[in-house]
Amino acid sequence: MADFEERRSLLGDENEGSFAGRQEARGPGRPMPAICDPSHLLHRVVVLVFMCFLGFGSYFCYDNPAALQTQVIQDMNLNTAKFMQLYAWYSWPNVVLCFLGGFLIDRVFGIRLGTIIFSLFVCVGQVIFAAGALGNRFWLMELGRFVFGIGGESLAVAQNTYAVNWFKGKELNLVFGLQLSMARLGSTVNMNIMGWVYSEVAIAVGSSGYTTLGISLMIAAGTCVFSLFCALVLAFFDKRAERILHKEQGKTGEVIKLTDVKDFSLALWLIFIICVFYYVAIFPFIGQGQVFFIEKFNFSPAEARAVNSIVYIISAPASPILGFIVDKTGRNVGWVFTAVVATLGAHMMLAFTFWNPWIAMSLLGVSYSLLACALWPMVAFVVPEHQLGTAYGFMQSIQNLGLAVIAIAVGVIVDIRGYLVLEVFFCACICFALMAVVALYFVDYIKGGDLNQSAAARAKLQKETSTEAETKRQPNMVTQGGHARLAPMSAFGLRNRYLSRLGAQGFQLQY
Repeated sequence: MADFEERRSLLGDENEGSFAGRQEARGPGRPMPAICDPSHLLHRVVVLVFMCFLGFGSYFCYDNPAALQTQVIQDMNLNTAKFMQLYAWYSWPNVVLCFLGGFLIDRVFGIRLGTIIFSLFVCVGQVIFAAGALGNRFWLMELGRFVFGIGGESLAVAQNTYAVNWFKGKELNLVFGLQLSMARLGSTVNMNIMGWVYSEVAIAVGSSGYTTLGISLMIAAGTCVFSLFCALVLAFFDKRAERILHKEQGKTGEVIKLTDVKDFSLALWLIFIICVFYYVAIFPFIGQGQVFFIEKFNFSPAEARAVNSIVYIISAPASPILGFIVDKTGRNVGWVFTAVVATLGAHMMLAFTFWNPWIAMSLLGVSYSLLACALWPMVAFVVPEHQLGTAYGFMQSIQNLGLAVIAIAVGVIVDIRGYLVLEVFFCACICFALMAVVALYFVDYIKGGDLNQSAAARAKLQKETSTEAETKRQPNMVTQGGHARLAPMSAFGLRNRYLSRLGAQGFQLQY
């Protein structure tokens, strides 16, 4: 009888569930401590800590090549084209895996096993990468980056799924913001500490060289091992919560149908173009930026690494702030236009002036954060809800394809024509993105201006939609043209969910 009462209360409302959680594994009159109660906020905060560090190793190691650019090129006897292939090999598997990550979590592995498997890929990939340097085998380093890429993007999907499973409503917005900030923190720490690690290893070994490089990268792999540990702890917590609260494993909620591509609107294709041409002028630039600052501005390697990391440093606090501003004002197309113009100005300063590069890089950091806050949520305003998984998967796929191809092109341009021509190339990419933004504005204007609505207009539309949906018993949906179209819900949540996948790249949705 006591077991029946306990089970009934666990399946009751939230308050009852919280009380019931305290009954698990206790004797009569001995309530479960709050920190052990899966329904209690304190326990979920503990889970959140491990959740945030789950992707730390992936984001830390992604830009290991950028943090050690001079060392990798010298110790492995590479040119810039070969060096940039380390980034290309990361992106190649994600041209396909962007469509499969959610499916593997939902239908094949489950969230717990999937997270552990993807963490293992990240960990093993980084170890192979380091072993390639230790053995002076560049092909093995490339293989390591490929394996690392298989796990990296899919691990971010799993991280987001855990967040949705453990947190709801306004809590979820904060959680995505914290995950995004932790991603930027991992990238920033890598940029500013790996050079020092290499120097200390060189002193211990007695000289620099590929052995020193390999040991340094193997030390970096320790962050991936820590993230794997976090994956194991999260699996334990989630299994325990499932047993106590009788809840199901989290799912991504993605529905991927490649046949939906034929129904994509012109506005969506323009968003894809903006995404590709903008980000290829950001991440490949950061990937080889250290040598650029050393050669053009006569910076020391430490100074070059510091200025190269400012984009990530600014992004950590700026993303939630700018996201709040975009949410309150609306006008997404206008904000995207502002971000693209500012980015063009930053690249032109770096290309044609000798002004202190901290100015241009700070502007680049703010504009990069602003664009991500305004661009990614727009997808939800132009496609039906049942096509969101396909739209975001396709967006990430072509982004990774663009990053892979441009990474190789960047290396070739630097080797043949130098950094000035490279910066002109980046300016040209940004100009293509700018033209796409202008075209998007006019296409959207002709169709009613939904993408550039003010926040007040969207709130009014949402209210009207909710009233109509309540009548039709179809909450959060508006029927238009025979399809269910997503009402403008939480841009903040949309943005942070997909942004948290981008630490260097891509993103997701479920509410």
